[in-house]
Amino acid sequence: MLSAKAHIDGADTIKVGLIGCGGRGSGAAVQALSTNQNVQLVAMADAFQDRLELSVKRIQNEVENNDIESSRFAVPKEHQFHGFDGYKKVIPLCDVVIIATPPGFRPIHFDAAIKADKHVFMEKPLAVDAPGVRKILETAKLAKQKKLNVVVGLQRHYQERYTKWVDMLHEGVIGDITTSHVYWNSGGVWVRERKPGMTEMQYQMLNWYYFNWLCGDHITEQHIHNLDVSNWVKKAYPISARGMGGRRMRTGKDHGEIFDHHFIEYQYADGSRMMSQCRHWKGCENKVTEEFQGTNGSAPAPGVILTKSGHTIMENKGKGDPNPYQVEHDMLFAAVAKGDYKYADAENGAKSTMTSILGRMATYSGQLVNWDDAMASTLDLSPDKYDWNANPKVMPIKDGSGKDGYYPACIPGTTQVM
Repeated sequence: MLSAKAHIDGADTIKVGLIGCGGRGSGAAVQALSTNQNVQLVAMADAFQDRLELSVKRIQNEVENNDIESSRFAVPKEHQFHGFDGYKKVIPLCDVVIIATPPGFRPIHFDAAIKADKHVFMEKPLAVDAPGVRKILETAKLAKQKKLNVVVGLQRHYQERYTKWVDMLHEGVIGDITTSHVYWNSGGVWVRERKPGMTEMQYQMLNWYYFNWLCGDHITEQHIHNLDVSNWVKKAYPISARGMGGRRMRTGKDHGEIFDHHFIEYQYADGSRMMSQCRHWKGCENKVTEEFQGTNGSAPAPGVILTKSGHTIMENKGKGDPNPYQVEHDMLFAAVAKGDYKYADAENGAKSTMTSILGRMATYSGQLVNWDDAMASTLDLSPDKYDWNANPKVMPIKDGSGKDGYYPACIPGTTQVM
């Protein structure tokens, strides 16, 4: 077992493998190569060959254009893998694994990396359903036993504006936190069109954001950031959630099954509430932030703290702060290089992921959902088989002419979510 030691063969070079070669994975690989440590990217994998090849070119361009030592990109053709099992070929070749596949694969890939004694950076969220969350928590315990560093891409935890702000809130400068308001209201993200001849599995994998077995809905994929900040400030996780949501603006066949808006009231054990909004509506107000009200003051924006009378205690707009996406890699690779065990983000990442899933269960069902019941859910969204010719569990509904139609979406008051 490697424990906290970085290097399989005792060499100075920290070998990195990338699993998931989309935009975030490619960016994370470049950030790893931009650290002060002796790092080499030695292997890459993606389900799609064209995505893999595009990522190789992108990373090479970033290395060239950002004065990164060219030898840091050391991924020969024979270490570029595609297909569902590519991760199995990457993991043995490296010391640190970057996991940036769609979230539905996170429990599988994290488990394989930790069992192989690898340090891990993995993007959020960490799962899309309760069985996946439980698997992450189980693997997180193993990572701690092995003293393997795990950093999760909830980068606000590595952003000075946030860390200083949360530290002051934890010191009680506005008293007890009574209400949180968290937002991810935006115009939405990309849509990828079905290509001729694609199997259903290929299409859903390509357009992964719109299918819960891959994404978990945008409340999980994006809004987790804001939900996590509330949990961080409260030093707790909600005990229940109720809310509403639906598909109002984003209703096409290419929008899969997910909702385009959610509004949720979460309750913590101390009786305080978190009011949560996330929305993908173009042309409307955009707002991505967190706000807190306390018994002796308020924190109306990240880095800002006011007394009850409105006097400013803190105002940090974050100008000049180091890039938190880079900082999380700097800190991880510094720990790995020194043989230190310092980072164990997976447990919190899993529970903040579950917070988002709890909210989704509430909006999809229209019911009050308790944390314990949600955590015990056996509803597994993953397909029975990972194969390009296998069918996912959610399929388009056939219309009267026999052609593929719309995907079934949850109906509050009817849909069973556990």
